[in-house]
Amino acid sequence: MPSRRRLTTAVACAVMLIGSAAAATGAIAAPARTAVTHPQHQSGRGALLHAQHLYTLKTREAVAAELTKSGFDASQARHGVDAYRLTYRTIDPQGRPTTASGLLVLPRGREGRLRAVSFAHGTGSHRSDTPSMQRGTFLTGPPVTYASAGFAAVAPDYLGMGSGPGLHPWMHVPSEATASLDLLRAVRAFHPLDRKVLATGFSQGASAALGLGRALQAGEDRYFRLGALAPISGAYDFGGAELPALLAGDLDQKSSVIYAAYTLVAFNRVHRVYDHPGEVFEDPSVEALFDGEHTGRHLFEGTPDSLDDLLTPYGLDLLARPRGGLADALRETDSVCRDWAPRVPVRLYMAGGDEQATTANTAHCAQSLRGNGVEAKVVDLGRVFKVGGAKGVLMPG
Repeated sequence: MPSRRRLTTAVACAVMLIGSAAAATGAIAAPARTAVTHPQHQSGRGALLHAQHLYTLKTREAVAAELTKSGFDASQARHGVDAYRLTYRTIDPQGRPTTASGLLVLPRGREGRLRAVSFAHGTGSHRSDTPSMQRGTFLTGPPVTYASAGFAAVAPDYLGMGSGPGLHPWMHVPSEATASLDLLRAVRAFHPLDRKVLATGFSQGASAALGLGRALQAGEDRYFRLGALAPISGAYDFGGAELPALLAGDLDQKSSVIYAAYTLVAFNRVHRVYDHPGEVFEDPSVEALFDGEHTGRHLFEGTPDSLDDLLTPYGLDLLARPRGGLADALRETDSVCRDWAPRVPVRLYMAGGDEQATTANTAHCAQSLRGNGVEAKVVDLGRVFKVGGAKGVLMPG
């Protein structure tokens, strides 16, 4: 999507929160590893199937140059980095075995156990809109930043994206959490990690980070534990804040059209929202745009400019008064701030004037956490900015 919200300052700030929670450990030089296949670990969730070395930035100066070119704050860079694509076993939303991919970035000059930062990325349309499939972009800036600060940066591609099979279940927090947790397990088979995980993420990934944090705190892994949370610009209250703002015209109109379409199509993949796309879309072919093979530019060109032209009267009414499968999906997605109380430091980042995710999301999340006895500091990062669209462009969501 040709517009995106400010992430770069939040990454630098989150590095400081994460660093105050716990420092990375270990210290001897480590050469880049080449591709590794692990046939002995080909069963079970989190099994590492393949690790491919993608690129190396040998020095902190090389890291700083790449981050600066990508529009990121390079002030926290301390090390060169090595980047890898990991392929691993996980499960789909129905609990069936599948595979997924993700990015691992390690600091050069540090070995032994490292503290992991799990970064979950924002919305993309094409399956290459993922950290492990790009370099020097908005997607890779955060994990490279964290690794260059001395952490093991772990960035899941999510199901149905990257090299994983199938369609992407967008905003499905349970599968985002399992994909994130299983990637941590795969990383641990490749490089030793400290028990505590520091979870962050942007936009779609903000909810994913909270989902991972909730799973870690609940003890869903025998080894890993939650260390800190720093989600950024999330749609935490999709049903109670995001959809009402979208329908009221409070957000960018074209972005709202695409998110409305993505909501119905993606939620229908897990929860039965409609029987045929013609029930909700004036042009049923809109559904095919969200197959992982169309770019953000394709979505802009292939969708109308208004919700009235996109949706049937039934589709509009369904978003305004969610019921059935859509209501089920929203209860699941909107639980990330409501049904638990993090026992770790929490900071919620947002951008005032956000044109895609209403800031009411963050206010509602902070209020829900407060109701559960958790005071989460809210940090407003200020103005948003826009960039031109291109193939595979990221759609923060």
